[in-house]
Amino acid sequence: MEQSNIETKNLILRPYTLADSQLVAKLAGDIRVAETTLNIPHPYSEDLAREWISTHKNNWLNRTGISYAVILKSCSQLVGTASLVSISGEEAELGYWIGHEFWGKGYGTEAASALVHQAFEKFSISVIIAEHLSSNPASGKVMAKIGMVKVDDIKKRDRNGLLSQIEVYKIESS
Repeated sequence: MEQSNIETKNLILRPYTLADSQLVAKLAGDIRVAETTLNIPHPYSEDLAREWISTHKNNWLNRTGISYAVILKSCSQLVGTASLVSISGEEAELGYWIGHEFWGKGYGTEAASALVHQAFEKFSISVIIAEHLSSNPASGKVMAKIGMVKVDDIKKRDRNGLLSQIEVYKIESS
């Protein structure tokens, strides 16, 4: 089964291609984006982007992860990522990032909401968790807007090996 696109009012979520590598490196490589995540390294090279994108097909086929390029319908611009990772049975973890120049426009909320809906309706996922750095409350607002509820505060090592305060959210299909 092929990974199909997800369409929303303003966005198309589509599978990544290697042709996206340069733009992924530019957007995710922005220190302002990397600092809002646990896992995006800085600097983030085009080689790292290619390596990351090249894992997507196997993740999809093995049902361990689903990653989408978040594209603006109006101009076909790649603005970020929405993913389900660590898929295990009926549970998954939601992850997303949006390029800095596109912050504050609702694209993260729109993409995350669409992916959660798709996960419940088409991917047989019934529980989704998401985590964000406590230093990134905007991500927590996205989670709350899509119906997730905060369930825990934990500490986790970030991309630099430093212990960071993390807020954990959860949503279950109804």
